[in-house]
Amino acid sequence: MDLVHPILEERLMASGYVCEHDYTSPKQEVEQQIENYFGIVIRSRFTIDQSFLDEAKQLRFIARSGAGLENIDVAYAEQKGIQVFNSPEGNKDAVGEHAIGMLLMLFNQLKKGDAEVRKGIWDREGNRGLELSGKTVAIIGYGNMGSAFAEKLAGFGCTVLAYDKYKQGFGTALVKEADLNTIYREADVVSIHLPLSEETNQYVNKAFIDNFQNPIYLINTARGNNVSLNDLVGALRSGKVLGACLDVLEYESKSFEQIDTEQLPESFQYLRNAENVVLSPHVAGWTKESYIKLSTYLADKIEENFNN
Repeated sequence: MDLVHPILEERLMASGYVCEHDYTSPKQEVEQQIENYFGIVIRSRFTIDQSFLDEAKQLRFIARSGAGLENIDVAYAEQKGIQVFNSPEGNKDAVGEHAIGMLLMLFNQLKKGDAEVRKGIWDREGNRGLELSGKTVAIIGYGNMGSAFAEKLAGFGCTVLAYDKYKQGFGTALVKEADLNTIYREADVVSIHLPLSEETNQYVNKAFIDNFQNPIYLINTARGNNVSLNDLVGALRSGKVLGACLDVLEYESKSFEQIDTEQLPESFQYLRNAENVVLSPHVAGWTKESYIKLSTYLADKIEENFNN
């Protein structure tokens, strides 16, 4: 059982499960023991691939605390009769609020202004901000996270466009369903809310950015590998991208717990020093409330499927 809020263990034990914890053993050791288990609860510590699943003779469910399933071979698990649960409902509000917070920080130069005032610099004109009101915000990917971000934007007086390759008919009075050409033509701000797959790896690259008619601001609270940071830095240098809010970076480990500070490329050196870039350490969905909700939704799904 990977580290999650205790409420999940409490509810599993109340349903008759025996829960064991292992937060440190390497994948190989866990793989040698997995045949003894009915379920596994995991965040992103290691990949659950075909070799792992072949050893899981009695496994009936995998519970992923969070949204992304890129570290789990879902198709192979389902082929073997193993149900895969995740809990994007648990941190969607946290992600939506974090994206709003990063964007407002960028637009109002709060990072720069805060640092300057702490040094005794009182530069009002140099910290003049922008208003979100009147801007067109485009959302790429309209699942739990994208739709939650749209809800948070509702009171800001901006136009919200949304594109999802695999969904249609989701437009509302607050969100206009749009194709990519419309987004390329009209967007001022683009927010990425995509899962990570072969199709979405490096989705935001030079070709994508060059399609936009006007310079844009970019937000990424999804997965680091959705954005080519070399191409983003090139666009920041040229002014094609006016600013960026990045909660995730392509340099992260698969567990999302760290980045290799000894191996960070030149693109990161640019990002860390850029006043028009806001960075955070993959915490958009990482609130005290979401910690509880992620486990609660997993418990609901496990109980619904296995408590008869």
